[in-house]
Amino acid sequence: MNTTSPTRVNLLIFDLDGTLLDTLEDLWASVNHALAQFSLPLRSMCEVRQFLGNGARYLISQSVGEQHASLLEAVYDAFRSYYLLHSSNHTRPYPGILDLLRQCKARGYHTAIVSNKPDAAVQQLHQRFFADVIDFAIGEQQPHIRRKPAPDMVYAALQRFRGKGIYIGDSEVDIATARAASLPCISVDWGFRDRQFLVEQGAQHIIHLPEELLTLLDHPDFN
Repeated sequence: MNTTSPTRVNLLIFDLDGTLLDTLEDLWASVNHALAQFSLPLRSMCEVRQFLGNGARYLISQSVGEQHASLLEAVYDAFRSYYLLHSSNHTRPYPGILDLLRQCKARGYHTAIVSNKPDAAVQQLHQRFFADVIDFAIGEQQPHIRRKPAPDMVYAALQRFRGKGIYIGDSEVDIATARAASLPCISVDWGFRDRQFLVEQGAQHIIHLPEELLTLLDHPDFN
């Protein structure tokens, strides 16, 4: 990627589910609604949580299971249709997130969302919760843009702002995405993976509260 980057970090690139938004209950309800349409066994919230991070199709393939693989496309379509109508029934920003984003903007950072969630849902949630505090959002199923951990979506954000960025996420997929894009990564432990798991996956910097990000951004590693 050939861009002229600033000398200091000016772009914060966030994962969405498990990092900015607690989407678990709505995803769980949508998965089970789709499964029920085909009389398939329902999944627990814990199971759905473990399936998250690799995009909607992976979520549904894991939820359907190999023994019912012939129904994958039909269940996936049912899930997408239902989720687009119910993606914010229970979904909310994690405590402290909106204040954090306002402070990031006040400091002069650009902000972006990159998500393996279908792009239509990403745009819907961006407008619903973050229209004033997130500059750019991109999700899965954009033409010629691969899902994470491929770095394509991160590159799209960097190119848009000609930025020098930091990636913030909650999962092993996010750690791998940052590595693929050659960006520093900050992991959060309030999302869909716990702290010990993140350490095992190679996380270098882990925060427990959103406000800790502001302190970490002053660290020499990120400037």
